[in-house]
Amino acid sequence: MPFPTIKKTTLRNPLSRTVLSRFIMSALLVGIAAGCSNNAADATSNTSVVNAAQTKATATKPSADNDATVVKALQANLKSSGIEETIVSAVPTDMDGIYWVTAEGLPSFFTDKAGKHIIQGQIIAVGDAAPVDISAALVATTAQEALKAVDKKDMVIYPAKGETKAVIYAFTDADCGYCRKLHSEMDDINARGIEVRYLAWPRSQESVPKMEAIWCSQDRKAAMDQAKNGANIQAPSCTNPVQEHMALGSRLGVRGTPAVFTETGQQVGGYLPAAELAQAVGAN
Repeated sequence: MPFPTIKKTTLRNPLSRTVLSRFIMSALLVGIAAGCSNNAADATSNTSVVNAAQTKATATKPSADNDATVVKALQANLKSSGIEETIVSAVPTDMDGIYWVTAEGLPSFFTDKAGKHIIQGQIIAVGDAAPVDISAALVATTAQEALKAVDKKDMVIYPAKGETKAVIYAFTDADCGYCRKLHSEMDDINARGIEVRYLAWPRSQESVPKMEAIWCSQDRKAAMDQAKNGANIQAPSCTNPVQEHMALGSRLGVRGTPAVFTETGQQVGGYLPAAELAQAVGAN
């Protein structure tokens, strides 16, 4: 039986989607504990002094604060530079003249009021009793809203045993060693009250058929279990969410697997042993 074919859009490497995508994705340093990577930088932790400090995050602005003028200006400036991207919103931050931008298929970033500059990374406010990371809450809120919008029927879910103390979303690849290591501890993770919601993140063109076969299987959990044990999964082709999950991962800055997020949108890293994962997500 042949591998399932891609049903919706032709696969494009999320790291080489457009000029702007390449700039943003190459500059991102997502700190992960351990994971399978498409880029050596993925395994590099951000070790800035501020990151190591006990910073607090400011509250985010509601999406109703979207400034259409900034969106229009940024869109026009990108087009002038030969970059075709769809800007969804530009929300004012606590830093005067700086806006938090959401775009389709891209990690969020900052821009100025004129939409002339793209700014990545943390913005830290100092002067109070402790440093304030004005970007952390924005990043988390973006992820929280995006993950909440994913239909449960489009995920492979391993429910908690007994009381559900925490829910995590994990972008995963069937062939990733650290993904398999995380999956091997699923019983322990679930027993600690953690529900795991898998989203597809094939790290290469070759991984796509296997991930689609999992999502096209009648019993997705059984197919996932078999794939994580190295089985060559096959299933009739079907309409599936693999491409949508990849686009979502790109928007959230996923660069390697597993990429684990909490329900509040915090990225807690890559692979963590079950006990450490429980501590990280407050399921102790």
